[in-house]
Amino acid sequence: MAARDHSASIRDAGLRVTRPRLAVLAVLDAHPHAETEEVLAAARQELPGVSRQAVYDVLHALTDAGLIRRIQPSGHVSLYETRIADNHHHLVCRVCGTVRDVDCAVGEAPCLHASTDYGFAIDEAEVIYWGVCPECTAGDATAVVPSATDPSAPDHTPREPEDPGRATRSN
Repeated sequence: MAARDHSASIRDAGLRVTRPRLAVLAVLDAHPHAETEEVLAAARQELPGVSRQAVYDVLHALTDAGLIRRIQPSGHVSLYETRIADNHHHLVCRVCGTVRDVDCAVGEAPCLHASTDYGFAIDEAEVIYWGVCPECTAGDATAVVPSATDPSAPDHTPREPEDPGRATRSN
């Protein structure tokens, strides 16, 4: 699959086209649902001198411009993806943290209707499905879905939370 050229979409969003922005978008095309550290490591393959702060700044700028989507399943670090042009949801493994896209089951955005909208103009419904992936189920015959309220359930958070205070939005 050929890499997408994001130059036009960056310009259309009112941003300058820079090598770090192009590198981050290419990484997210190749690695959807990547966390910041994964984006940084992959971007450094193309741009060895790119700083951690530059990657944080680029992620924030691209998110603010609507070019990428940030999701943060409960108990997990922020994850980023370039799939933004549709209303899709996510499936998260409680054991290993794997995230998969799930197309909206019914209708157009929002695919779920709130029982009351309290006067809000609802334009999106965010749904996260939780379970245990086939790899974790096959690898551990005792794998069960832990209760979200069970304090004795193991902590399945696969990564350390990122520090949002470290990033600025000046980019």
